[in-house]
Amino acid sequence: MLEIRDLTTSYAGIPVLQGINFTVELGEIFCLLGPSGCGKTTLLRTIAGLESLDDGDILIDGKSIQRTPVHTRDFGLMFQEFALFPHLNVLKNVLFGLKMRGIAPDKQRRRAEEVLALVGLADFAQRDVAQLSGGEKQRVALARSLAPNPRLLMLDEPLGSLDAGLRDRLVVELRVIIKQCRLTSIYVTHDQQEAFAVADRIAVMNNGQIEQIDSPEKLYRQPKTVFVAQFLGLANIVPTTHYHNGIADTPIGNFSISQPVERVLIHPDGIHLVGEKTTNTVTGRIAECVFQGGVYRLRVKITPEIIFTVKATSYNGNAPQPGDEVGLTFDETAIIPLIS
Repeated sequence: MLEIRDLTTSYAGIPVLQGINFTVELGEIFCLLGPSGCGKTTLLRTIAGLESLDDGDILIDGKSIQRTPVHTRDFGLMFQEFALFPHLNVLKNVLFGLKMRGIAPDKQRRRAEEVLALVGLADFAQRDVAQLSGGEKQRVALARSLAPNPRLLMLDEPLGSLDAGLRDRLVVELRVIIKQCRLTSIYVTHDQQEAFAVADRIAVMNNGQIEQIDSPEKLYRQPKTVFVAQFLGLANIVPTTHYHNGIADTPIGNFSISQPVERVLIHPDGIHLVGEKTTNTVTGRIAECVFQGGVYRLRVKITPEIIFTVKATSYNGNAPQPGDEVGLTFDETAIIPLIS
């Protein structure tokens, strides 16, 4: 439905986006994920037509929209600040976009009431927006974006101003609503858990480039680059010192890897604490233990330079203690080669 080809843009001669390529399928929620300043919002605004591009193309259904004015692209935009009109009530805020599209008055009211019901605000139509909570304002902004039934919905940090508990609840509802409307969407966030909850596919961005595009599950289980692994909080990365005949030597042991690489990730989900040392056990000493409900998060010092994050169950009756010596074993699938 949407195709981005070799998109490049710069400010004052400084590259901001460099050679961006991806496609978005009809009905897909595609997430742009990355730290502040990586270019994700600039990319969203460029697709929307709010920023100019230096090179490349943007296509909808195979046709370039580079010269299509912003107001005729039929895109819906929702921002972190909500941008609601304080002098209009909830219903009139939702009606605004429909009036701008020139939709017949009788259809405007019917459509506005439909989307307010969809976001759970059917009884809030006459409410003053100043009387709404942050979560309710977010729903009004979403309803206003959904009302014209845009061919592409674009959301820029839509939950960024909400507290963590409310954000966790609304992100699930947001995905359900978008899917119910069968909308194609681009969703921008810096929060990996938010991206995992809402997206069908995620593009991780860094310094104006895309590092990896994958489903949330594959991105988490098989990051391809050092940056992606570290951004997702997967910090158990060790250097390789030698590679020969499919075996990579590292400071903590030798691993079977399909290609020579400079770094290897030991995925924390594939690390296990063991009580007895074996020939395949790596030993270390617990440097830190943090209780996180279902698990303890341990930091285990293996060498002066290498400290691993390890998950340990909290239901065995005995909490791990800092200073304890422990053995670690690794699942074969936990050994992941990384590109620097």
